[in-house]
Amino acid sequence: MSHILTEAEMAVQKEYIEKIRNIVESDKSCGKRRNACVVTYGCQQNEADSERIAGMLNAMGYSIVDKEADADLIIVNTCAVRDHAEKRALSITGGYNHLKAVNPDLIIGIGGCMVSQPAMSDKVKHSYPYIDFVFGTEKIYMVPEIIYTVISKDKRVFSANSGDAVVAEDIPVVRESNFKAWVSIMYGCNNFCTYCIVPYVRGRERSRRPEAIINEVQELVNEGYKEITLLGQNVNSYGKEFGDECDFADLLERICKIDGDYIIRFMTSHPKDASKKLIDVMAKEKHVAKHFHLPIQSGSDRLLKEMNRHYTLDQYLSLIDYMRSKMPDISISTDIIVGFPGETEEDFDDTLKVLEKVKYDMLFSFIYSKRDGTPAAKMDNQIEDSVKSERFSRLIKAQEVYAEENNKADVGKTLRVLCEGESKTNKDKLTGRTEGNKIVLFDGDISNKGKFVNIKITEGAAFALYGNIVE
Repeated sequence: MSHILTEAEMAVQKEYIEKIRNIVESDKSCGKRRNACVVTYGCQQNEADSERIAGMLNAMGYSIVDKEADADLIIVNTCAVRDHAEKRALSITGGYNHLKAVNPDLIIGIGGCMVSQPAMSDKVKHSYPYIDFVFGTEKIYMVPEIIYTVISKDKRVFSANSGDAVVAEDIPVVRESNFKAWVSIMYGCNNFCTYCIVPYVRGRERSRRPEAIINEVQELVNEGYKEITLLGQNVNSYGKEFGDECDFADLLERICKIDGDYIIRFMTSHPKDASKKLIDVMAKEKHVAKHFHLPIQSGSDRLLKEMNRHYTLDQYLSLIDYMRSKMPDISISTDIIVGFPGETEEDFDDTLKVLEKVKYDMLFSFIYSKRDGTPAAKMDNQIEDSVKSERFSRLIKAQEVYAEENNKADVGKTLRVLCEGESKTNKDKLTGRTEGNKIVLFDGDISNKGKFVNIKITEGAAFALYGNIVE
């Protein structure tokens, strides 16, 4: 079950925001510090969620800070996709015990996918007594009510997912960037890939109304944002509950009617729902970046069936061929899982053959991580870690060859790049991304941050392009 929250339902949370704001402002007038910190693990959807959590905290009167040690309220937004992410979140959260010893008034909460699993929520409740509240992914909009209960009643709150998945509009946002923005267009997932925990922790698919999305994008363009990324677990299935009213391709067309200098990206796409109609819209709309992230996960039809992916290798490759027929310069990236249960050397070789055929511009590869509660976790023939690691290394080495080949083909071209500021790995260079989402390093003044610049490419390496600004 899912529904769009009514104005009356959201008004309740606004009342709690105002109640907390009165408390916080009173504390500030008495000289008490009231800072909040949001710590994020996981995907872009988690980042978008955290921006809304920060927006609500800011509306409550808290000042948003980057360091947990400077905070009087900490919220950790967690991930459950891989075991490593869960362990890291628990480890970091465990360290907050000493912060509470120094500041007994410190309030600590955990939200997101990890604690949307009942077993993990119970673990936090019983093993981390200094954690004041927990909320599932469905309850983000209720953060004001939860925090008010903690403050006013001095009690711990554990608000689990109920299966009543909602769409909540008009939540305030504090964005990390003033030129790049995330816009969630839908939530949840109906696909139940056998390796994936997401449908169990984010609920069923539900789409925001197109008018709400278009209004949000319009506001961002008006504010000068240059890159807007539309988010969903499977954006290609956007709008299914609306019938023929508005699918994802229709939504893109409507967004692109907005005047301005900006580009639209989107992620993530599921091959079974990626349509020729969508590709046609991408080809004709100047605002849509000519980059498609299309996860294949494996090149083996046998494993794709075991993964419950609902497409074959031939169907996938036909989509790639159609994209390139419509957009010869399109950049294509993918996800691949190495070491799925039962993966044979022949299966893995089929995956390497896909790399050779498609020659992806970018590859995001993952070693299979068993997630309790998923069908794959119970499958026989789990792969040894040493085998998974060896195959992973071979995959990366193979991809480096194709990525470098593609990037060298860009040498001599002048590409439009959105400057993101100083490179984290090379402080002497600025960095940005092309329309095809390729990283570019170049010389220039920091004043270019947040602006489109034209870069003549002088060098192409496996993981980046290099060039110079030209007028």
